Amino acid sequence: MGKMSTSKTIREKIWAKLKDVARPDTRFHMNFAEVIPDFEGSEAATERVVQDPAYQNSSFAFITPDNCLADLRRRMIEAGKPFVMSTYGIYRGFLYLDPATVPEGAALYASWLDGMEHFAVPITLEEIARKGRFDYLVTGASAVSLNGVRFGKGHGFFDLEWGMFTDLGLVDEDTPVHAVVHDVQLVEDQLQPSETDILVDTIFTPTRVHVVKRRAKRPCGVKWPLLEPKQISDTPPLQELQRLQGLA
Repeated sequence: MGKMSTSKTIREKIWAKLKDVARPDTRFHMNFAEVIPDFEGSEAATERVVQDPAYQNSSFAFITPDNCLADLRRRMIEAGKPFVMSTYGIYRGFLYLDPATVPEGAALYASWLDGMEHFAVPITLEEIARKGRFDYLVTGASAVSLNGVRFGKGHGFFDLEWGMFTDLGLVDEDTPVHAVVHDVQLVEDQLQPSETDILVDTIFTPTRVHVVKRRAKRPCGVKWPLLEPKQISDTPPLQELQRLQGLA
């Protein structure tokens, strides 16, 4: 069975279980091909994240816009930790949230996607690079295996973000990458990573913390030959990266 069909089978199996524990999205309801949902117990998973030294020692993070990370975004705002988040589909690039701009009592609203639009500001790759390297990355997932292979919604956005960040030296092999998922999203099998899969270091669920013993290396750089021209034209940061690299 090829990589694509394996991924599809795993996602569909997990999505069937996820329906029982997912919290419906305001726009996409239970369409898991379009949204990585929040789930029952995400606050307990977040509590485990904030106890972790990688989180506690971080000062500039990248967080995906997944619903299950809203509580973590709230905790980061309250702790005064700035972060960058991608917009939906990366269609409008990235947003930067400086907790100092969020009034007291508004952290919960600012952690939601609509609130992020209100309090955060657009940021280019060049501006991110001027702020320095990310020292911490957190992502949700459709599924993640015990050996750290992460499956998103199937669109490859996180792989793309990672490629852009490695091309600019913002992340590398040693940057902590954590995943927050429900227990039903854990795949017990050891899966073979593809050339674009970013292996996570630690997986947080409502009931456990699983540290991945990593063997394979993470990919590096944007794999331009794998991208469709439309994807490049729909993704402003990719166009910016081409300009920075002298490709456009």
